[in-house]
Amino acid sequence: MSSSPARPVPTELAALAAGVGQATIRKWASRGKITRYGTPGRAIYDLDELLEIVASKADAAAQEPQEPQEPQDSADPAGPACLD
Repeated sequence: MSSSPARPVPTELAALAAGVGQATIRKWASRGKITRYGTPGRAIYDLDELLEIVASKADAAAQEPQEPQEPQDSADPAGPACLD
């Protein structure tokens, strides 16, 4: 492990890049999923490490089998119109 990330970003930008909330970034760091750098009052994360995680999640989601979707009827949800 290096002493500082190659592409450092603060928590707010890390969350934006990963498409998750800041609390999720902090949770990932506390669980060891990502490396937290910085000082006790100022966390920074490695953007490249985050992007790898996001890419692996996207790959996993793409490989999950999709359930077939039922076709949606374009009719009025209130029911058929009365034509007198």
